[in-house]
Amino acid sequence: QVQLVESGGGLVQAGGSLRLSCTASGRSFSTYGLGWFRQAPLKGREFVAGITSDGSTGYGDSVKGRFTISRDNGKNTVYLQMTSLKPEETAIYYCAVVYSGAIYYFGSSYDHWGQGTQVTVSS
Repeated sequence: QVQLVESGGGLVQAGGSLRLSCTASGRSFSTYGLGWFRQAPLKGREFVAGITSDGSTGYGDSVKGRFTISRDNGKNTVYLQMTSLKPEETAIYYCAVVYSGAIYYFGSSYDHWGQGTQVTVSS
């Protein structure tokens, strides 16, 4: 079973930027679809961004134009570059994998999840 480890979270002021990383174990990383989700306190899980095995991307409406997802198959890592961050985007950010290589907007379609990394945006 793949292991996913997120990093890069922290405290940032509103309008600032952060880059999250998620590194996976195993040798089949290039065949995976990968997604980033977030969950704020007392709120449901929200799709943020995803990237398929062939590099196609998808974004949640609230982050389009500000967040960029990318992957480095040589490093088994997926990134989420976040800019113009807002206080309401304070949440735990999770990466997740789809073994088939696709991406989905619903978290229930993902096969495995990381433990998450906290992002706090101060006003």
